Amino acid sequence: MSQRDWVAAAIHKIEADFNRSADTHLIPLALPGYPGIDVYLKDESSHPTGSLKHRLARSLFLYALANGWLREGAPVIEASSGSTAVSEAYFARLLGLRFIAVMPASTSPEKIAAITFHGGQCHLVDDPGALNAESNRLARESGGHFMDQFTYAERATDWRANNNIAESIFKQMAAEPHPVPAWIVCSPGTGGTSATLGRYVRYRRHPTQILCVDPEHSVFFDYYRDALAGNADAARRHHCGSRIEGIGRPCVEASFVPTCVDAMAKIPDALSLAAMRWTSTALGRRVGGSTGTNLVGVLHVAQAMQAAGQAGSIVTILCDAGDRYAHSYYDPAWYTRCGIDTADSDAAWHAAVSGAPLPELATAQA
Repeated sequence: MSQRDWVAAAIHKIEADFNRSADTHLIPLALPGYPGIDVYLKDESSHPTGSLKHRLARSLFLYALANGWLREGAPVIEASSGSTAVSEAYFARLLGLRFIAVMPASTSPEKIAAITFHGGQCHLVDDPGALNAESNRLARESGGHFMDQFTYAERATDWRANNNIAESIFKQMAAEPHPVPAWIVCSPGTGGTSATLGRYVRYRRHPTQILCVDPEHSVFFDYYRDALAGNADAARRHHCGSRIEGIGRPCVEASFVPTCVDAMAKIPDALSLAAMRWTSTALGRRVGGSTGTNLVGVLHVAQAMQAAGQAGSIVTILCDAGDRYAHSYYDPAWYTRCGIDTADSDAAWHAAVSGAPLPELATAQA
């Protein structure tokens, strides 16, 4: 089989897999203190690999195939400690390709197990800052391809349509009382989702605004605030990685496009995790920490809408299930090790859900 024929067959396999998949659900979530403001969770945990990153992995594979970067028999390498690696392992196995996830040695056993379940290999490194360099080395020495999600996430997704997450949200909202959301709230990992959402609402001429919520230990919020002031520094660094897995970065990634975002907020980890625990109880199933970060952003804009006398809808993303975080967010000992007081944050969150003001957040708006 020629390379061109192999690429055509590979794309066909991915498209056929997509045709066999149902869309993800849009779940209403009641906020008792905010009558007239309807909140919805786009449940990305129902993808075959259990997270929002399933969409990204599909797009990255199609983009790499169309560019001629993937070859029969050559491995696929990705720098990822979590959900992207799980999803890429799924698509690599679909195409009969070897997949190697380059990950920090501290990665949870649940995520390592999920990657190996889908046929991937885990290459652990001691220095999290060396993931890209090690991925490039492995790709070079093996003749494989480094996917590099943090560079290509914003350009691999077809943001105009093709049932991307934005188009899916608006189709599912069509019969709701407020079909065009006032806000869509997301959190940046690569920045690809905020770019897709921001581009789509502008392209379709919707008045919907995009709020991007950044976790405590991440550089995106500071970079965005600096960009608004005209002095953005792409070399800006944060001293450590995010405790909210899957979102936040210690450096500015190429896929984060600040001009696609209408506003940002910095969310304390303790409040994110309190929102995560409340949401898990409200839904009757565990969700991940990034969903909690998103819910704090939802409450932030809901309070602003209520203060302005506005009714409407807000949509956010349920990024993944909480089963992958049994060792951390659902383990009381983890909070003790991290010095996080759950009693104060739970009390603040429960009061805010009932209508009390949120603790003050650092915010920036274009």
